[in-house]
Formats: sequence, C-alpha cells, structure tokens
Amino acid sequence: MARGCTCCDGTKLSRRGIIALAASATAISASAVVGIKPAQAATPSASALSPDQALAALKAGNRKYVSDPQVCTMNLAQRRGEVSAHQAPWATVISCADSRVPPELIFGGLGVGELFVARNAGNLIDTATLGTVEYGAAVLGSPIIVVLGHGRCGAVAAACKVVTENATFPGSIGPMIEPIIPAAIAVRDKPGDFIENAIRQSAIRTAGRLEAASPMLAGLVKAGKLKIVAARYDLDAGSVEFLS
Repeated sequence: MARGCTCCDGTKLSRRGIIALAASATAISASAVVGIKPAQAATPSASALSPDQALAALKAGNRKYVSDPQVCTMNLAQRRGEVSAHQAPWATVISCADSRVPPELIFGGLGVGELFVARNAGNLIDTATLGTVEYGAAVLGSPIIVVLGHGRCGAVAAACKVVTENATFPGSIGPMIEPIIPAAIAVRDKPGDFIENAIRQSAIRTAGRLEAASPMLAGLVKAGKLKIVAARYDLDAGSVEFLS
C-alpha cells in the first residue's frame, strides 16, 4: 500500500519507515510502532503513537528530509480514499504561513492525513488556532503539538523593528505581530542576533502559552497523553531544532 512517499531514486519513505527509524532511535519496539495498520489510521480513534513516539517520528522524518531531499510522489488517490471518512493525525503543527516552511515535507514527505496543521504568520495563537489544536488533541487524539518557528521570519523581524524603531505597519499587520513583541523585548539585550533570538523565544513562549491558555490541553499533558514542544526550522540546512 502506497501510504507515504516514493522518492525519485525509488526509495520508499512511508510513515511506517519514518516511525521505524524513530523506534530504533528511542528504543521503542518496532513492532509496536510499525504495526499501525491503515484501517486504524482511517478510524476516528486516537493515534496509536505516544507523545514521545510521535516526537521521535518527526525527528526521524526531518533527518530523512535533510539527508535525502528528493522530490516525492505518492499515491494520492489511494491515500485520499483511506482518510476520506475519518482522520487520525499523529502530530499537530502550528507553523508560520511562510511559503518556504511546508510541515508535511520538512518532516519527511508525509502524506494526506498524517499531520494536523494550523498556519499563520509568526506561528502564533489566536482563538481560531487554539480551538484548532484543542480539536486536534482532544477530538482527533493527536499526541504532540509542535510550535514551529523558522529562521528569517518576517513577522518576528517586524516585531523586532517595533521594539527597536517604534515601527508601524499597515492594515492588520501591526495587531497581528503584537503577541511577538514580548518575546522580542525579553531577548533585546541578550548576546547574539536579536531577530534570531526572538524567533526562538517566541516559539518557546507560544508553546508555553498553549498549556496555560487551555485547561483542556493542560489536562492532556498532565495525563501523559500530549506533549507540547517548540522548534525552529533552518531555511538553509532544512533541519529542525527542537527547543523544548
């Protein structure tokens, strides 16, 4: 069954392959992880992965993306049919809307129905995003939420410009970046690149705010059913660094 990607060199990169790599890296039984059947993924039940297994699978997928960044193809028609009735994504990602940061690709060429993704400029939390990730975790059973920042983020750079130059921006751009400003202020006097430090700080703060803002998510974390982490994607190297 063509569940994932077939790279141009003919090497198959399926979800099973990614999860198998993760299992070896975390001493998880391969049979416990790879044994996820397509029928299970197409039911409304929660993902069979634990939070730690899901995190390991994301890391393994990104390593594959960095080491073998081939253009992937997949049997979309078949996979679309498998998930048309139900979805059970095994990871949720809050990502920037930047066109250079496609979560499904950078985590290993994942297919339809694998990730539950919310995207906005600056990978921020608003009511819509919070409700989206609550739905992903509590209803769909996604065991991990990744707040994914990235290098050279324009939204964070704009917030830094507000801090250093009292800059203003037209339309709704100014109000949109306001939640980033506290992160920029927090690292303004830190050594290193101001914008880069703010990118990392903003992702970490956003990940922390998720649990604080949502008793639903906090309860899942406390029960060991959910992990919330921050990460940064490197536009040049293609690698994802997990920050928390």
